[in-house]
Amino acid sequence: MGSQLINIIPFQEEGIMAAKDTFKAYVLRQENGKTIQAIEDLTVDDLPKNDVLVQVDYSSLNYKDGMAVAGVGKIVRSFPMVPGIDLAGTVLESSSPLYRAGDKVVLTGWSVGERYWGGYTQKACVKSKWLVPLPEGMDTKKTMMIGTAGFTAMLCVMTLEEAGITPDKGPVLVTGAAGGVGSVACAILGKLGYNISALTAPGQESTHDYLRSLGVKEFIGGPEWSEMPRPLETQKWTGAVDTVGSKVLARVLAEMDYLGCVANCGLAGGADLPTTVMPFILRGVSLRGVDSVMCPIERRKLAWKRLAADLPDKALDAINPNIISLGDLPAAASDLMAGKVRGRILVDVNK
Repeated sequence: MGSQLINIIPFQEEGIMAAKDTFKAYVLRQENGKTIQAIEDLTVDDLPKNDVLVQVDYSSLNYKDGMAVAGVGKIVRSFPMVPGIDLAGTVLESSSPLYRAGDKVVLTGWSVGERYWGGYTQKACVKSKWLVPLPEGMDTKKTMMIGTAGFTAMLCVMTLEEAGITPDKGPVLVTGAAGGVGSVACAILGKLGYNISALTAPGQESTHDYLRSLGVKEFIGGPEWSEMPRPLETQKWTGAVDTVGSKVLARVLAEMDYLGCVANCGLAGGADLPTTVMPFILRGVSLRGVDSVMCPIERRKLAWKRLAADLPDKALDAINPNIISLGDLPAAASDLMAGKVRGRILVDVNK
């Protein structure tokens, strides 16, 4: 703690005045091929030069964040890096006509926490085009309780709706249902009246009561979910939200109803897809990718508006996030990568 970041390469834009007051940030550096982590004292001068300065209230711990903090994979593209792929807070200064001091904002995606400095900091200097105004009825804590995971879940639900998957069509499957994306997807689908089945990992039976409270009607599982499916299996699902990929996604596709749709947003089980064209050409199944990183701004605004309307407070109460500090990140990331985390982890950067 206490070290200063120097020689920071700015993003592109300028416009924020420097400040002498220090604040805390969780910083990743790379030394001799190893990732070094520390909570450091920074000033606004140390931040990238962009057009909006935000006082951050909350971020969250997502799967990508867990990988970044745990040093798994190649999530972080440049060093030094402040991880955290989302944040919510209040505008302190802005040279953009889109925002002014006092505005409440949320940021998800745009490769923050990967290519650009992210949310594990008490102050962030970001591009105005990355921000979305908080929808009516939302505060910064509630917004980050939803976070990137909930935003992605809403995009998945919207994708199923756009494919014509309505509650009367039949059961919908959510894979990785105990995770951040899966649990919020269950809550939204439950509010909208869908018949939800949930796939959870072995050993996660303790999450079933929690998921029932979100609207799940049935739990599935078994050794077949770690095995290669046949090209076509018995038809079971009219729609699915998949966060896992690999063999799980292959089995989901093989079990889809005629003209069913799968919204895939994750690869927790692997980036491969060992399937055939059979579900697509014999059953008309569609597989639609859901990207929350580069999602256009108008779709972002619609998703957040839908979240304010379609994710009830009682569902957020059921999600009951674990609130951690910057100093808790290493242990929490380790637990997340080990599959020991249920639901959302909120990061109070001022705790």
